[in-house]
Amino acid sequence: MLMVPVRQLGEAERATVERILDLDPFAAAQVAERVATNGLSWWRADGRVLGYGERDRIEALCWLGSQLTPICAHPTAIAAFAETLGSEERYCSSIVGRADGVLGLWERLAPRWGPARDVRPNQPLLATDAPPPVDPDPEVRPVRPGEVDLLFPAAVAMYTEEVGVSPLVEDGGRAYRQRVADLVRTRRAYARFVDGQVIFKAELAVVTRRTAQVQGVWVDPAWRGRGIATAAMAAVVRDALARVAPSVSLYVNDYNAPARRVYERCGFRSVGTFATVLF
Repeated sequence: MLMVPVRQLGEAERATVERILDLDPFAAAQVAERVATNGLSWWRADGRVLGYGERDRIEALCWLGSQLTPICAHPTAIAAFAETLGSEERYCSSIVGRADGVLGLWERLAPRWGPARDVRPNQPLLATDAPPPVDPDPEVRPVRPGEVDLLFPAAVAMYTEEVGVSPLVEDGGRAYRQRVADLVRTRRAYARFVDGQVIFKAELAVVTRRTAQVQGVWVDPAWRGRGIATAAMAAVVRDALARVAPSVSLYVNDYNAPARRVYERCGFRSVGTFATVLF
């Protein structure tokens, strides 16, 4: 029997949750954005925050929504979270976060939640707080509201290539299109257009007071190998640092050597390792 139980945290414990999120601002960014937007009241949030620790000394967190994310979770906390979660039916579509926590959870949950569609155990987590040392592409800019129809096919292509499943499957793509439109509306989607076609795209998928997390980086296959990605990413990073957040972060698959070279040229440094389990 676990000596320290896991319990769901509420709005009264928001300061404690935010303190722990601040301990790992890059890895916890996705959860920090949700907490800042929705708080911890279950009727407003799109997930739950579980806490591990004595009532007045929470040590670790675990976000459970469409994805599962452990935060500042040491092995004892991972074991406790896994015991709690393993008694429930899985409804998250992925486990994402620092590799030690994600892989520790998956080792314990796999017999009950498996099999996974894909396990990516080594995804470098990168960040920068300085303008890139390369010239930005002046044609990369925030996408305008009237350009959502032009951006959407590129977004679908990127998602399908990265995740392995089309975002059009579940509801014909309505929810995903709304997400793309929201990113455009908030000036968090970037693209370079040539003859009305998107040849590069990226978005600030997560924004907190500490960092803007880049996701959805994509180059049209016909334009790959021409060296456009470095200058394009430099434009995204420069604008994000100037306008959105004091740092820019992202995570990348370890086997994606071309992308890793681009990020290195743009000044990103390692701040850890992520892992992802996809269902």
